[in-house]
Amino acid sequence: MTTQFFSKLSQNYIELLKDDEYYDITIEVGEDPNVKIFRAHMNILCYRSPYLRRILASNKKNNDNVLTHIKLPNISSEIFQIIIEYIYGGILSLNEHDTSDFLKILAAADELHLQELVNYLQKFLIENKSEWIIQNFGFTQQISSTSNNLLDLQEFCTKLMAQSPEKILESFNFTSLSEKSLISLIKRDDLQMKEVEVWENVLKWGLAKNQTLIPDPKTWTDDDFKKMKNTLEHCLPWIRFFSLSSKEFLKVRPYEKLLNNQLYEDILNSHMDPDIEPTDNILPPRNIKVERIIDSKFVDLVLVSSVSRWINKTIIIINGKFDHLRELYLPYKFELLLRGSRDGFTPKKFHELCDGKPNTVTFIKVKETEEIIGGYNPIIWKSIDYCKGKTKDSFIFSFKNKNIKDAIFSNVRDAGADFAVCYCRADGPFFGRDIIIRASNESTNYDTSYCGKLHYEKMIRDTGNKFQIEDYEVFQIIKR
Repeated sequence: MTTQFFSKLSQNYIELLKDDEYYDITIEVGEDPNVKIFRAHMNILCYRSPYLRRILASNKKNNDNVLTHIKLPNISSEIFQIIIEYIYGGILSLNEHDTSDFLKILAAADELHLQELVNYLQKFLIENKSEWIIQNFGFTQQISSTSNNLLDLQEFCTKLMAQSPEKILESFNFTSLSEKSLISLIKRDDLQMKEVEVWENVLKWGLAKNQTLIPDPKTWTDDDFKKMKNTLEHCLPWIRFFSLSSKEFLKVRPYEKLLNNQLYEDILNSHMDPDIEPTDNILPPRNIKVERIIDSKFVDLVLVSSVSRWINKTIIIINGKFDHLRELYLPYKFELLLRGSRDGFTPKKFHELCDGKPNTVTFIKVKETEEIIGGYNPIIWKSIDYCKGKTKDSFIFSFKNKNIKDAIFSNVRDAGADFAVCYCRADGPFFGRDIIIRASNESTNYDTSYCGKLHYEKMIRDTGNKFQIEDYEVFQIIKR
């Protein structure tokens, strides 16, 4: 049996800190005129702070018995008082301090390599002071970006900027970001900023780093362009130029010399000839959140946009091979009717939740892959013994690894329109003989799932073998 008496131990060490007799080191903190001398004990500091251990190793007491003396000019006496009480007694007293002091304590703890305290304060700030961080974003971001050890707070700040850029930029100067922080932000797929705004803000950042440059690029020399290109060298690859509309691309043209020649030609050609094949290394559009479009566990707005174009294909001409890389097409709200992981995987539950509702889209996530298949049914589903559903407007589709470039869309064949969908009590969403989802009876989970090619124009999978369903969702589309 082991009993631990930490409370008394902590109290004794705090008393030792206050004792003026047995100290063997002095610490000078702060800068003139706000300097204060602390008395401490080398053994305790060495075992509590790896940073102080290294400093003290090169400042040991000399032969004349002169006390070791070290300086910590970056830490104020008020903050160091809190830190040294933590070092001696394991006590952190924050009740009487402003939140700004928490960040100063965090910075000091990071400098002294007090990892336990660093981890605690990052978590505390993120979980309890998020509103304060938003209101004082510049100060928080400045503290967090000074160290590679404050990764949790850095990620939190970057996520705040990505999710609410307009709100954050009201109180924060974008150009004050470090290059590392800027790249972390513009790399994110979830950055809620139009791509043309990303471009404009990156330009502003570059100009702030080259204040001798006049903002008008018409006045720039070749050396000016070279200087700006070097400044933005690591940022430009993360701007999604192919997501810009033709009108937005006009804002890039004056800066042509900043871009790689081949990249610029590829972007220009994509606007002039929509039949040109996109290259494989083009970044997809950012996942800009559009309020209440879809509630899905595995389908993003890029997929929704692509499916919506096919639903509305009688109005929208779908032959531009860069359409999926530019502005999302979101004329519909996708109202969730069923989710397998929430409602179950039985035909009975499918018919209970989806029958009688026209204009439904089914998305099926294939187990242990990133493949998504599905179909659009403009007529209703029914729960009857056996019946065919006739429509010329249905289609089926597949996405591999959510790659729109390799997506397959297959319209129902004219000769197959009488069997576009199939109704049966023991079947789930059933598109001709081309997507088959069924169970042994209406109350058991699906046990047979595969794709074929009979009533639709194309085979949407590479194989007709059976697959397992990881999850599936059925939505009814409603015009926004």
